[in-house]
Amino acid sequence: MYSSKIESFLKKKGITVGDRIEVKSGKGTFEGLLMPRIQGEEDILVLKLDNGYNIGLKFEEIDIKLIEKAKPRKKMPEAKEEKGEITILGCGGTIASKIDYKTGAVYPAITPEELRMTFPEIDKMAKIRSKSLFSLLSENMNAEHWKIIAKTISDEIKDGARGVVIMHGTDTMHYTSSALSFMLQNLPVPVVLVGAQRSSDRPSSENEMNMMNAIYCAKKDIGEVGVCMHASMNDDYCYLHHGTKVRKMHTSRRDAFRSINSAPIAAVNYRNDMFEVLSEYRKSSPKENFKVNTKINDNVALIYTHPNMKPELVESLGKYDGVVLVGTGLGHAPTNPSNDKIVKPILPAVKGLIDSGIPVVMSSQTISGRLCMRVYAAGRMLMNAGVIGDGADWTPETAYTKLCWVLGQTKDMKKVEELMMENVAGEISGRSLPMEEY
Repeated sequence: MYSSKIESFLKKKGITVGDRIEVKSGKGTFEGLLMPRIQGEEDILVLKLDNGYNIGLKFEEIDIKLIEKAKPRKKMPEAKEEKGEITILGCGGTIASKIDYKTGAVYPAITPEELRMTFPEIDKMAKIRSKSLFSLLSENMNAEHWKIIAKTISDEIKDGARGVVIMHGTDTMHYTSSALSFMLQNLPVPVVLVGAQRSSDRPSSENEMNMMNAIYCAKKDIGEVGVCMHASMNDDYCYLHHGTKVRKMHTSRRDAFRSINSAPIAAVNYRNDMFEVLSEYRKSSPKENFKVNTKINDNVALIYTHPNMKPELVESLGKYDGVVLVGTGLGHAPTNPSNDKIVKPILPAVKGLIDSGIPVVMSSQTISGRLCMRVYAAGRMLMNAGVIGDGADWTPETAYTKLCWVLGQTKDMKKVEELMMENVAGEISGRSLPMEEY
């Protein structure tokens, strides 16, 4: 909210939020849209420039001229219930969001009409059916949302969808893609998650290319969950990543998503019909073999080991049904094999959890590479205590979602270990080979 002084001045000039104005200051002349002041100093005017960025200008040092009044946002017609070969599910994120410059609010563009406005080429790609499940910042996603997405995908497949695209926030997209990979078994159609790092009001937004390529991939003969995102900083192509082998590896770059311990499924570009296969992938299964298993136990902890880690921290995890340790190197944690007097090992606490019926799974902070807990004494001591994971090359997030899913199937410690070490959805590679980074 602006100060009463600014509000009064704007009213006299006939200027309201969303209007295009010209502002002259000691720093130069700027033209853009007047934005609402959501937080911060009340005497700073916020202007959205044509390049998509906002600037703040001190009110006392500027001169303002109205260029053009804001046009009211058109109310879109109600979405008609219609069948389509590709179903697009809206789950939040910036991929197809629109900004209302009157309020500064971001709202989802998910009806077929709104999608056509945001992505003009969409009708050339496929007949689209769309649904909005929820509009969430992805850090707020949880297992209940994963279940709703999985059940909706199942319903859409039964209703004839040839592919499903999920618009999703990027921050936890790799958790969702991994969870869905375990829940949706023997998929008869592709399921592709897609997002955008840059909002649609910014010229550098990659939303259109990501979405078009995701729809392109959703028409292929693929029977697994994938993530389709920019492959480079340029608008030249995207990667379709395996759902259990992908991770967001940068806060803001357009090519933030990388395949870990695996090549992507393919490099894709809908514009020139490019689908360059880079690794083996599961082809579509017969529809009658498709199964949905949404049994999941979200009472699982994901804990990084670190210097100065206290045994009491591990002991406090007894309220959980499972624990994923993100260890160091090949799969280590403070165990003190040399019996140093200063070290406070967590091994007794870890063993205490396991002895009480709480499975403990290992992953690595290095992200890339395979666990090999037999090499050093620390790893062997953890293995002997019953920690699961030796030989796996899963990411911490995939280990977490898999343990949640496994504990939804069984709490028998022996069966948990067997199922964790079984390659259910491509999360454990057969062998490690030198490869390019993707």
